[in-house]
Amino acid sequence: MSIPGSEAVEVPVLIVGAGPAGLALSVALSRYGVGHLVVERHRGTAHTPRAHIINQRTVEIFRHLGISDRFHAVATPQHLMASNLWVATLAGLEVARSETWGTGAERAADYRMASPEPMANCPQTVLEPMLLAAARDMGADVRFGWEFTSLEQDQDGVTSVIQERDGETTLTVRSQYVVGADGARSRVLGQDGLTVEGPDDLARAANIWFRADLSRYLAHRPGVLTWNVMPGPLPPLRLGTMICHKPFTEFVLAFMYDPEQVSLDAIAASELRERIRAFVGEDVDAEILGVAGWQVRAQIAATYAAGRVFCMGDAVHRHPPTNGLGLNMSIADAYNLGWKLALVLPGRAGTALLDSYSPERQPVGAQGVQRAITSLQEGAAVEAALGFEPGQPAEAGWKALNILYEPGPAGDERRNALNQAIELSNYQFNAHGVELGYRYRSGAIVDDGSADPTPVRDPQLYYQPTTRPGARVPHARLEHDGVPVSSLDLVDDLGFALLTGVGGEAWAQPAAEISAGTGVPVRVHVIGGREGVTDPYGEWAARREVESTGCVLVRPDRHVAWRSMRYTPDSARQLPAVIEQALGLAGR
Repeated sequence: MSIPGSEAVEVPVLIVGAGPAGLALSVALSRYGVGHLVVERHRGTAHTPRAHIINQRTVEIFRHLGISDRFHAVATPQHLMASNLWVATLAGLEVARSETWGTGAERAADYRMASPEPMANCPQTVLEPMLLAAARDMGADVRFGWEFTSLEQDQDGVTSVIQERDGETTLTVRSQYVVGADGARSRVLGQDGLTVEGPDDLARAANIWFRADLSRYLAHRPGVLTWNVMPGPLPPLRLGTMICHKPFTEFVLAFMYDPEQVSLDAIAASELRERIRAFVGEDVDAEILGVAGWQVRAQIAATYAAGRVFCMGDAVHRHPPTNGLGLNMSIADAYNLGWKLALVLPGRAGTALLDSYSPERQPVGAQGVQRAITSLQEGAAVEAALGFEPGQPAEAGWKALNILYEPGPAGDERRNALNQAIELSNYQFNAHGVELGYRYRSGAIVDDGSADPTPVRDPQLYYQPTTRPGARVPHARLEHDGVPVSSLDLVDDLGFALLTGVGGEAWAQPAAEISAGTGVPVRVHVIGGREGVTDPYGEWAARREVESTGCVLVRPDRHVAWRSMRYTPDSARQLPAVIEQALGLAGR
């Protein structure tokens, strides 16, 4: 008998939070046929643009989930992300310009060779509705205006209490697992002793979201970010940093402020427009769409999981928006956990597989937090190169800046310093290795004992493809029965792919036996023969790092679980134990 004002729900997975991580997990579980409920305390998707840089790995994940066409239909394409500007005002002096996100001639080939998908720009006000529509089209139950209040774990599952914000109904949810994707103020995080470590509230910033036609300033130099270097005794970011969300009519102007002196709620629309006018340097007709404050943090959770509770996204990694890593790491968190839940719940994988989630994702989050904080600190190099000093009067600042345009040793020194500072900014705007080059280490990865290779180029700036266990399988342009595909496309949703070459056909028999025994497909692809999957450019042969008869075993998330240098009867006999370990079945 139900109690008035209460409702009981039983579902395999409860997801708390409908931001990028929660919605991406909902899309994944929906695609995999896993029942789940998503609850979100807010009454709708993001009401301000927030995060926006979408790197190649995230677009690949959308591709694997079958929603990349939806994404590209609403996102800003990579070529319109090209120019990073440093200006005194948008209408006035441009001090420096760089090419970002793999758009420059020097880096474009690296990005194209690394992935079948380009980068893109897509603010959360656009991304979240796209993800929500995709999830609901797949049958997901996503409820807004419901606030998580508590949970209690036991041996068999989790009981959570959810409160309706605009009513009096209490929802009691019984689930096998709970996922906290409820942001930087996560309530789920603390329910089972999970905490974040690191400094909080390092600084305060605010975003003015506005609409204005700025095409006359930006159409000839399109990009996402415009940095202000106006001389004078100004706060960090000076007159602000402008982010282009919709070329060239929708923007955010971010500025730093002191909450002891400024109340965002008290700022009049006229003052917001004046800030925009000062940044542009001319009068513009700006429509204010919203204002939102945010804090600079440098925090990471030591572990992402406790029993049947998992956390992801901003709940476990919090940092400034430099490098644009946060949203992308959140989507990757969701993708990592999604396939594991989908195999564990029906018993095709052991619960030990879920134990690999935190060891795999937490180091990536920790690296991302450190990189974002370092990039924030390195951003001061441009102002230092221009001769700016704290509290410097405007006249002195202009005098220092004007040296940049003078002939002679002083001008040469300033120009060289500025070039070096702009070069340093590549660690924020072209950090391809950080975005794609991370490698998982966990009990679900079978290491081959090979030594870490010596990087040929800077591993933060440059992605080096490898098939070493734990790495994302390298992209190679292939053809399957005459249709162009990527090597990443050879993996099924919840199956493994065993990639081999000419002479490796014998892998098919042990793979078929394992598939029959576990219920998890292990699909063998022979790459490079006359038929089937061909290697027209020789890219897979160049990147596989194993002999033609060897194999690369790829998990559903496109990370390498194991590899064998060559086919031998002994290596074939290893395959069942490898699959068992990769599925968390070892020792069962």
